[in-house]
Amino acid sequence: MSSTTQAQRSPLWTATWTLAVREVVRFLRQRSRVIGAVGQPVVFWILFGAGLHGSFAMPGTEGENALSFQEYFLPGVAVLIVLFTSIFSSISVIQDRNEGFMQGVLVAPVPRSAIVLGKVLGGTALALFQAFLFLIVAPLLQFVNLAPEMSFAFSLSSMIQAALFLFWISLGLTALGYLFAWKIDSVQGYHGVMSVVLLPMWLLSGAFFPGSGSVWMSWIMRLNPLTYGVAGLRRTLVENQALLTDSPSKATCIIVTVGFAMVCLLIDVWITRRDPAVAS
Repeated sequence: MSSTTQAQRSPLWTATWTLAVREVVRFLRQRSRVIGAVGQPVVFWILFGAGLHGSFAMPGTEGENALSFQEYFLPGVAVLIVLFTSIFSSISVIQDRNEGFMQGVLVAPVPRSAIVLGKVLGGTALALFQAFLFLIVAPLLQFVNLAPEMSFAFSLSSMIQAALFLFWISLGLTALGYLFAWKIDSVQGYHGVMSVVLLPMWLLSGAFFPGSGSVWMSWIMRLNPLTYGVAGLRRTLVENQALLTDSPSKATCIIVTVGFAMVCLLIDVWITRRDPAVAS
């Protein structure tokens, strides 16, 4: 029985690994994607940080212990990098369908779940690497006067927790992007979904501003699963936890973030197995 089980698992993980590596290689060969995915959020962080530094005040903080805009915005930019990378990784589903590659994979003697895992895990690896690199490099910009002095809990424990949060956020957003890309026929249509759904989802996650000033907006943020990923990442980085009294607890953030990622992944597997073929 063990040999039979191993024979059944081998095509799944071989195909998953092959498709995931293909996503990484394709990304590395497109330098414009590398520059755009990391460079644009870094520019946003520097420009918005410099422009809003004097006008931002985190509710409940004041004086020397106040949370600066750069400190508040840093986890949000890391999630923005994840979002951009997930979007572009998911577009490859549409491109592969239009080029005929997806049809070849579908008729191959491998489980269809391998398509989902390969695409999603490949995009997750790219998003995780870029966002984690940003979290390490961005605070160093204070030494070249591109950012103010910041206080973060950069310990081994906090870095491991941040990496885990970024992994589950990356997995959830990439799986969500796959869900849209599987049902959309054109890259232009996918960009429309990005503008109407994915970017507002990031804006209403507390990544750019807190929603405590508006009742209806605060409720939308509570219903947004990405809010808990951003809040959990912020809790791992901010040294003074007393400044985050309005944020959900870390346990709640873990449950919602992991749950959202797993639900999106299971839906991806379901729709991929359910559809008899992909239209060319």
